[in-house]
Amino acid sequence: MAVQYETELYAPLKAFFEQKGYSIKSEVKHCDLVGVHPERPELLIVEIKKTFNLPLLLQGLERQKLSSEVYLAVERNRSKRGAHNQRWNEITLLCRRLGLGLIAVTHYKTKPPFIEILCSPGDQVIVPAAKVIKRRSERLLNEFHERSGDYNVGGSHGTKLVTAYREKALRMALVMRDHQGIAPREVRDASGVGNAASILRSNYYGWFIRVSHGQYALTPSGIDALSQYAEVLEGLSLIATAKSEEGS
Repeated sequence: MAVQYETELYAPLKAFFEQKGYSIKSEVKHCDLVGVHPERPELLIVEIKKTFNLPLLLQGLERQKLSSEVYLAVERNRSKRGAHNQRWNEITLLCRRLGLGLIAVTHYKTKPPFIEILCSPGDQVIVPAAKVIKRRSERLLNEFHERSGDYNVGGSHGTKLVTAYREKALRMALVMRDHQGIAPREVRDASGVGNAASILRSNYYGWFIRVSHGQYALTPSGIDALSQYAEVLEGLSLIATAKSEEGS
């Protein structure tokens, strides 16, 4: 059964790698799927497309600057046998030459999707893989750990992503909701966001406004954001409650 959107491939891929012990999050620093395994040093990165094409291949090569464990995941469409993007033996050989992993996802009408790893990163590499840029890899890992949960869907395009920065801004907005004016230091202490003052000054989302010297309040956009991202705020509240109970 053919899928309509790339995002339909994300859930089965996430479940597949979670069963292998990975913690999975989506759309981290433009990577469709990122995974961390407690026993493996390298980040898992999976780029998702409905069909195998050149942009996907180029994405995979770019991601090799972040990790050596990079997979390309595409749908195996049983109704398009013979199409150039379904020539699995040749595509698998190409990925092996480039040190990329390849995953085929087959959807069915009456049973769960089937995940097949056609090759793994580093399988019979003929040409050397790109060197991982440690600094960029560390930034990716930091973004992963800074996020409290998985609020995006891998493969999304043109949607507002819940990044670690947005989570911090939301935590601050929640603190500021019942105040007509509040000092950055108070926002920092109540929200736990260490760089609250910097976020207030930069006002990237237009959520904050300085109402007097050293005093900030929410704009109408900031108030709307509390409703728009209610699910994220609920998740943050649950995490805060769990941490409080652990400390008591």
